[in-house]
Amino acid sequence: GEFPTVAFKACTQQQSRNLKQSRLPAATAPEEVLAGGACVGADCLLRVLANYSRSGEVKTTITVGVVGYPNVGKSSLINSLKRSRACGVGATPGVTKCLQAVQLDRHIQLLDCPGVVMATGTPPNATITPLRGVLAPEKLQDPLGPAAAILRRCPPKQVGKN
Repeated sequence: GEFPTVAFKACTQQQSRNLKQSRLPAATAPEEVLAGGACVGADCLLRVLANYSRSGEVKTTITVGVVGYPNVGKSSLINSLKRSRACGVGATPGVTKCLQAVQLDRHIQLLDCPGVVMATGTPPNATITPLRGVLAPEKLQDPLGPAAAILRRCPPKQVGKN
């Protein structure tokens, strides 16, 4: 289709080389496979990318930008497809500071981009911006505003004692 959608889980292993990929599709993989450290769904995503690199019968070179909010796993996705730690990853936003090109194979290059947050209104909303992962929690001047915003979105039973 015009906008293909692929179920994918990035690798959570800590080693720098030979990151595992499960051969099972992520949409039908059993829970123990999804809970493991291996990447799931890489085959399907690689096929989608390979299809974009074909122009008729000729293979062309494509560059794919991996974009999204901070701290959603852009670098982890690239590492999982490359099967090595080509990009730095971390639990706090801002690990990726500049554009980095990673050659996946002869025909596909992936661009790891810093997290992007579109400005909504002026000035930027001081409550919503931290929720989108733009700032590390320890750098917040007012942690109560974002915490209250989270609590407003959660049913009381989810955050209280059962």
